[in-house]
Amino acid sequence: MYVPVYRIAAVYVVLGDKEQAFEWLDKAYQDDSAWLVWLKVDPVMDPLHSDARFQKLLRRINFPP
Repeated sequence: MYVPVYRIAAVYVVLGDKEQAFEWLDKAYQDDSAWLVWLKVDPVMDPLHSDARFQKLLRRINFPP
């Protein structure tokens, strides 16, 4: 069974493990995951919004500010 790496990152966010969440989000970025289009609006990812790594990832994806 395939589980998108973005969703694995979401599980780590829910568990409160930001380090692992960002590692999996980086893998999602490297895999060019289509799930990343939801990154900015996915409520599960809200706990990451204040982290500088989140803002950096948004810039890498070329999301508008």
